[in-house]
Amino acid sequence: MTSRLPAVAGTRRELNSRVAMVIASLFALAGFLWPLIATAVPKDAQAAVPVLALALVPVAVVALALTVDRQMHSATSVALLGMLTAVGAAVRIAGTGVGGLEAVFIVLILAGRAFGARFGFLLGMLVISLSSVLWGGIGPWTPFQIFACGWVGAGAGLLPRITARSQRRAARLEVLMLMGYGILASYAFGLIMNLWFWPFAVGAGSDISYSAGAPVGQNLASFGLYSLVTSTLTWDTVRAVTTAVGILVVGPAALAALRRARIGSARTRPASGTTPRSTVPRGDGTRTRQSTARDEAEAPQTVPRPSARA
Repeated sequence: MTSRLPAVAGTRRELNSRVAMVIASLFALAGFLWPLIATAVPKDAQAAVPVLALALVPVAVVALALTVDRQMHSATSVALLGMLTAVGAAVRIAGTGVGGLEAVFIVLILAGRAFGARFGFLLGMLVISLSSVLWGGIGPWTPFQIFACGWVGAGAGLLPRITARSQRRAARLEVLMLMGYGILASYAFGLIMNLWFWPFAVGAGSDISYSAGAPVGQNLASFGLYSLVTSTLTWDTVRAVTTAVGILVVGPAALAALRRARIGSARTRPASGTTPRSTVPRGDGTRTRQSTARDEAEAPQTVPRPSARA
């Protein structure tokens, strides 16, 4: 009974971190979707945009603190998270200024797929934070980018497992699935990042303008047209192609390397009084299994030979 207590406590901590991630994401999503629920936009609303962005910063900090549990405190997890954060930040900075060529999604998707949704969520938030500080690209858009990229990494960890008859076929199907997800995530990222500042991007009175108090359907139609002509056909398409091609080229090798360093790869210790099923690496040709009382009963009894000495 006592041996189950650590497992139960670990499950509760994991559940709490997931709940914290969901709650923080809902708060951030409300910040993105405010143009669809606001009944009016005051004249000084554009000046209030930085205030809205800064309001998301404490939410991001709380999400980071609550999402990191004891599993993420290990030396292996910290090293992996730090290394991939540095790689993602370097990749993002290298693509700055090249329209749509943002290979950072490749890092987020592959890492999220290999290590899970929580790791992908943390990695996305940290990559944007670090690259913004190093590059000097901090602004009202930064908190929105932090959550949007966190969702990209988390979504990759929530994708279903691929089952196939052969391991090679499963790997190919997984890469194809990640390519499709990368394309969808690229377009979704562009849409969600356009939404929060769309009311201030263009003037009133046009087909792509925001109309305060208008029905949601009308504003959605105007927003869709605005995104189509400003980013979907250009930046987002280039980002989608870049992400898909990058996953196709480096995906299989990168996933294999990341999974070899999977967090929590330390083997669990067997319960006291039992023998592990296998203590020999594969390929040795021998296998050991847990002994039972039946095996001991069926084992041949050795009869001592009479001594030659009387």
